[in-house]
Amino acid sequence: QVQLVESGGGLVQPGGSLRLSCTASGIIFSVYNMGWYRQAPGKQRELVATITDGGSTNYADSVKGRFSISRDNTKNTVYLQMNSLKPEDTAVYYCNSRRWNGLGGDYWGQGTQVTVSS
Repeated sequence: QVQLVESGGGLVQPGGSLRLSCTASGIIFSVYNMGWYRQAPGKQRELVATITDGGSTNYADSVKGRFSISRDNTKNTVYLQMNSLKPEDTAVYYCNSRRWNGLGGDYWGQGTQVTVSS
């Protein structure tokens, strides 16, 4: 059984910060690429950030410089540090895992809501 459990979402004011966590079980975490995606109302799900098994990161242009993705393989956890949050960041954020070699399908968490509003 593969489980990805997200936490850390909530309501924050513009300019504030949140840190999302995603803890995985049922996979060999160290050989999986991890990512964060989000889906805002009325929009398609979009990639926010990824981190490979080797620690290389990529970010969507809309969050680059504000968000940071990291992983702790000892805790089977990937994080998304979100700073300088904007109302446009409001979305449901999903954790994703994909094996480094592309074998097998993607796994997804249940999502955690992030609302940026004053």
